Amino acid sequence: MAGANRQLASRARKIYQQLLDEYGEPQWKPSRSGFEQLIQTILSANTNDRNSGKAFETLKERFAGDWDAVRTAPLEEIKDAIRVAGMYNQKAPHIVETLDILFREEGSYSLEHLRDMEPAAAQTYLQRFPGVGHKTASIVLLFSYGMAAFPVDTHVQRVTQRLGMSGRRASAEKIKAVWERLLPEETYFCLHVHIIRHGRTVCKARTPRCADCVLQDECDYNARLGDWKSTIPE
Repeated sequence: MAGANRQLASRARKIYQQLLDEYGEPQWKPSRSGFEQLIQTILSANTNDRNSGKAFETLKERFAGDWDAVRTAPLEEIKDAIRVAGMYNQKAPHIVETLDILFREEGSYSLEHLRDMEPAAAQTYLQRFPGVGHKTASIVLLFSYGMAAFPVDTHVQRVTQRLGMSGRRASAEKIKAVWERLLPEETYFCLHVHIIRHGRTVCKARTPRCADCVLQDECDYNARLGDWKSTIPE
C-alpha cells in the first residue's frame, strides 16, 4: 500500500509539472472579497461563469452595493435581480439566509475572520451556509484567501477520473481528498486552474483531443482508447 501511494504521488507531481510546463505559472490575485466570492459561488450553481457573474453584478447594481438592503428586501426583488443565473427560487433564499447568519454572528457582511482559522475549520464553517458545499467553500478559501483547499468542479472531476488518479466514479469529495493528500499546499491553485483549462480546451467531455494532450502518457483513458483501437483490423 505504501508503495502504491508513493507511485500515485509521483504521478501527481509529474502531472502537475507537465501542466505547468504547458500552461505556465498562473498568478494568484483575489478579484473580490471572500464574502463577495461566497455570494457569487452560491449564484454559480448549475450555470456558467458568465451568467453567475452577470447575476452578481445585477444584484449589486439593483441594491447599490448595500447588502443590508439585500437582506431585508422582498425575495421577489432578489429573484428578479439574479434570474439570469437560474434556480433563483433556491438561490435567493440562500443568499438572504447567508446574510442573516453573518449579520447575526458578525454584525457585518465579511468573512475576514476566516484568516484566523485553519483551512479545515474554515471549510467546516463555510459549509454551514445554505447552498454551500465543499466546492463553494474551497473556491472561497483558495481564491480569496490563498488557503490550502482544492476545489473540484466538473472539469477537475472528469480529468482526474480519466487520468486514473481516482476511481472512474469517484465523488468530488473523494477527488478533492486525493489531490490534497498527494501534493503540497502550494501547488493547489496552479493545479486547479490548469486542470480546468485543460478540461475546457483539450480533455473535453464529449470530444477529448487525446492526440494533442500533454498528459496522454499518464492517462488511463487514453491507454484504454489505444487498446481498443489496436483490436480494429486495418
